[in-house]
Amino acid sequence: MIVGVPKESYPGERRVALVPVVIPNLAKAGVEVVIESGAGEAAGYPDPLYAEKGARILPDRASVFSTADVIVQVLCYGSNDLTGKADLPLLRPGQALIGFLRPMGSADIVQQIAQAGVTSFSVELMPRTTRAQSMDVLSSMGTICGYKAVLLAAETSLRIFPMMTTAGGTITPARVFVIGAGVAGLQAIATARRLGAVSSAYDMRPAAKEQVQSLGGRFVELPIEAQNAQDARGYGTAQDETFYARQRELLTRVVAESDVVITAAVIPGKKSPVLITTDMVKGMAPGSVIVDLASERGGNCELTRTGETVKEHGVSIIGAINLASSVPYHASQMYARNVTTFLLYLVKDGKLQLNTQDEIIRETMVTQGGEVVNARVREFFKLPALAPAGR
Repeated sequence: MIVGVPKESYPGERRVALVPVVIPNLAKAGVEVVIESGAGEAAGYPDPLYAEKGARILPDRASVFSTADVIVQVLCYGSNDLTGKADLPLLRPGQALIGFLRPMGSADIVQQIAQAGVTSFSVELMPRTTRAQSMDVLSSMGTICGYKAVLLAAETSLRIFPMMTTAGGTITPARVFVIGAGVAGLQAIATARRLGAVSSAYDMRPAAKEQVQSLGGRFVELPIEAQNAQDARGYGTAQDETFYARQRELLTRVVAESDVVITAAVIPGKKSPVLITTDMVKGMAPGSVIVDLASERGGNCELTRTGETVKEHGVSIIGAINLASSVPYHASQMYARNVTTFLLYLVKDGKLQLNTQDEIIRETMVTQGGEVVNARVREFFKLPALAPAGR
């Protein structure tokens, strides 16, 4: 079986789907790797490193797609809505595709991938179970984003983070408030603490309290309770506007007292809830910073502009996207290890063995045989249920 790695085509994307160190492990399982020349250069992995580990370097993208049985990308068509469509004619029936697909972003795109006849796997649908933990790409990339968000805030802030006793007097530590204590939020808390800031966090999921406190952060408790705060996968669930209005009201004072606010409240498949209003921004001290990690889904701050940094009422609001790509060496390493574990899980005797009774395979497979086969995706887009196999 041949796995192909094309160069990422999304503008500014510097990650690569596989790094040289994973290639020997794939070779032991009977998997050959071909890679487009230059695919890893932006991440710090030049062609000779791949060749040394046994990969075959191909001259162009078309050669990779025509040679490989399985295409592995970071941003496949779907998550890459700018240039990804150019890959559709290169895909062929029976080929497999693995990467970020954003399967609940566009019904048309998912249908186009299905019509190409490929068996596609969306890594962001990986179950959050102990068995799948080593394949959890979302957690790996969330870790990078939480780390980088704090560095961006520290660079932008007019204040330094740690407490210092100097000849000019004592400088008090910066106050960093994180909204949304998922993987990215928890890493933001840990990173801010390492830089010497005082960290606090809020999450509507009660289970997050212990995690925040274990990292040395203060958990902000509000006298408001969410209904069914998290889904079966551990993600926060959407609430009604009454809940969010009350939440904003209670968060106003905490936001006003913070030097840096990092928001990471994302609802899978839905627009991000607005947690910080314009009036709340006005209440923050001049020179404060908001880093909105939910900006790609509309943002948790009312004033966020996706992909931009703006200054409103003296507050810098960073709507950065694709932060993992800004640390491409280790982001690629983490992604590659997750995806390699997934590949090795799928491969038996040098071939893909797709047992759809297996939760990991069933939950991540989006298309097969010309159909959208993922039950969750079909339900999201209100597509009729597929007839059971054999009928």
